[in-house]
Amino acid sequence: MANPPVPFTAEDYRARMSRAARAADEAGLAGVLVAPGPDLVHLTGYRPPAATERLTLLVLVAGRDPVLVVPALEAPDAAKAVGAPVLTLRDWTDGRDPYALTAPLLGASGRFAVSDNTWAMHLLGLQRALPSSSYVALTDALPMLRAVKDAHELERLAAAGAAADATYEEIVKLRFAGRKETEVARDLASLLRQFGHSQVDFTVVGSGPNGANPHHEAGDRTIGHGDMVVLDFGGLMEGYGSDTTRTVHVGEPAPAEQHIHDVVREAQEAGVASVRPGVACQEVDRAARAIIEEAGYGDLFIHRTGHGIGVTTHEPPYMIEGEEQPLVPGMCFSVEPGIYLPGRFGVRIEDIVTVTEDGGRRLNNTRREMALVE
Repeated sequence: MANPPVPFTAEDYRARMSRAARAADEAGLAGVLVAPGPDLVHLTGYRPPAATERLTLLVLVAGRDPVLVVPALEAPDAAKAVGAPVLTLRDWTDGRDPYALTAPLLGASGRFAVSDNTWAMHLLGLQRALPSSSYVALTDALPMLRAVKDAHELERLAAAGAAADATYEEIVKLRFAGRKETEVARDLASLLRQFGHSQVDFTVVGSGPNGANPHHEAGDRTIGHGDMVVLDFGGLMEGYGSDTTRTVHVGEPAPAEQHIHDVVREAQEAGVASVRPGVACQEVDRAARAIIEEAGYGDLFIHRTGHGIGVTTHEPPYMIEGEEQPLVPGMCFSVEPGIYLPGRFGVRIEDIVTVTEDGGRRLNNTRREMALVE
């Protein structure tokens, strides 16, 4: 069994919060406001109870100590977070106005980046308390906030990728023909947990014509001999994501099926080969898409080539036309071209790739040739 990852420290979280505040200042913003969700976990290590109507908000302003506003009844748990020693906790009790308490932390006015999942009632409350303030979505203002991973984050992502690989190696040993998609999906979820995942986010099992829907949810269709089957699965392990796709075939494929799988495999190889520092994200999409277009299937590749991954399985950066953000060592994202023939079948192949100093490194390493299953 692999050794547990190196724990994050309070200093790790201090550095992340400082970088976020500095990035906001450099972008001409007054600060960053972070509600419960993945950004708060990434910046502080604090994962509060399920979001409620009570305000919890991290306030980051360059040149000031970070402050976490929390309901008094949740303050004891917040104080136990790994990042709490480098935070100032400001609690409030029911009956008081949390927005009036928070407003002085923001200053007299300014434009703030606000985490995307902030409740509208909290944002409106802040606007009432501080009418001169304005707000912009964090993803729009600072899309690369979580994009570049440090060594300990990369260690977690690599371990999650290896666990997903182990899951695939086991699932192809099982019988597919005569079983429902939901049964195979349950096997995938069980194997992900067996190999260390604490959370399973998705188990796509798209057999036959269902494979032509990229986000098909496993259903009651019985998988038959001669079916192409798209397997896309992942979740969180030690707080970081996995996401991989392989397309298998029940029995020997027809020549047309093998040809399309070969085209997608070549496209995926081209996308991965294009990864290196300084290359724009859109160039990864272009490299993979060019192969599929040249083969005559361009209209059947209906989604972006990739998405970032970290404390969530989908986050910036995105490998899509128009995204000119240059790749930076430490970025992690999927490369997952596909071809989808409505009413017939689909093919997708996906690996997580991290940018290195001189290229890219896959975090998924199972074979990409079409596996034949029973």
